[in-house]
Amino acid sequence: MTAEAKIDITRDEEESTRAGNYFVSNYPPYSFWNAEHVAHAHEVFNRPPARLSPLGIYVHIPFCRKRCHFCYYKVYTDKNASEVQGYIDSAIRELEIYAAKPFIGGRKPTFIYFGGGTPSYISTTQLGHLVESMQRILPWDQAEEVAFECEPGTITEGKMRIIRELGVTRLSLGIENFNDEILKANGRAHLSKEIGRAYEAARAIGFPQINIDLISGMVGETDENWRDCVRKTIELSPDSVTIYQMEIPYNTTIFKEMKIMGQDIAPVASWKSKRDWVKYAFSEFEKAGYTVCSAYTAVKDPKRTKFLYRDMLWEGADMIGLGVSSFSHVQGTHFQNAHEFEEYRAMIDRGELPIYRALTPTDDERMVREFVLQMKLGHVTRRYFSDKFGIDPAIRFSEPLAKLAGEGWLRQESDEILLSRDGLLQVDRLLPEFFDPKHRVARRV
Repeated sequence: MTAEAKIDITRDEEESTRAGNYFVSNYPPYSFWNAEHVAHAHEVFNRPPARLSPLGIYVHIPFCRKRCHFCYYKVYTDKNASEVQGYIDSAIRELEIYAAKPFIGGRKPTFIYFGGGTPSYISTTQLGHLVESMQRILPWDQAEEVAFECEPGTITEGKMRIIRELGVTRLSLGIENFNDEILKANGRAHLSKEIGRAYEAARAIGFPQINIDLISGMVGETDENWRDCVRKTIELSPDSVTIYQMEIPYNTTIFKEMKIMGQDIAPVASWKSKRDWVKYAFSEFEKAGYTVCSAYTAVKDPKRTKFLYRDMLWEGADMIGLGVSSFSHVQGTHFQNAHEFEEYRAMIDRGELPIYRALTPTDDERMVREFVLQMKLGHVTRRYFSDKFGIDPAIRFSEPLAKLAGEGWLRQESDEILLSRDGLLQVDRLLPEFFDPKHRVARRV
């Protein structure tokens, strides 16, 4: 940790980064999901869709060259080519099982997302087999977005070209930082020299949308380096930029080291510093012609550049999650796959859907879920909730809205609830105000 970071943590100890999940990705929290609700998940598969909501597919590719020190996803760095191929075949078989269920109702996927892990880690032969099989089972001819995550060091121009030919429309490069020492300190597999090569190849091939991921507050981050990262990102001129603020979940390498050392505070900057860095980045992007469109994203052209995976999920779309530990949402019921590699594959081999926990929220909980997730966009339209749920959020949430408005985090204008920039930058901290009391103190994993 740098001297600058040490000084900042001392100055803002009340906002020091401690272990735990800060980011709100769903509601109710995952800790309320359990095996008792799995039977209900199977019931909804056998019902035709009540309405023709969009259908998406998420594919988890859990393989990486290295495990980043801050990573909390289910990933593997020790699987050989045969094991990777076997896993891909299991994911294909899983989609075949889903495709035969009544809940599909003749729908074709509107969006597809390849996440990880590192989707670009697998070979072009394996990727081609996976995509061709998926398209055979549920054709992509109506897909409006096919998103694909890449680690710069796994990309060659030849592989990039094949990824584009397979139909990928949104390529997301996990750059995180441009400084080699910071990349090394955080366990990233790629270095800065691989960033430019991967980006130039993607631009030359002509992906409709290129997104760059950055992380504010990685181990070793400084004001000077962050400004340099923002400058270099603007020089590349990607279609969109996603910035996350570093958190330290319990299953990360950093937390394990903290536990061994008996440390309570993580060796990263305070939340205040991370927010200030994102605020600076957003300001610089806006000067360069970008528009801030969520707590984490800035886009060059909002009319052309969309992120359907995010927007449709936050409006309650159905999504099938394929692969180990993947999350799904079907007709209002949430569920997650088995979280161990061998267990996942064994269940598929037996012809079973590999679900190990689920939750069917109440109608009110579904409304709260969409409200808190859409708050991350920086604005919520009251009429949307009145039309869909018969509830005006300005009335339903009058007390927390008044409290947050009084603190300067948001305001109400006619049909909209609008977050201030400072409110947007810490929206994940504010969202529990809208939770049911029993959900506010629960772990979010």
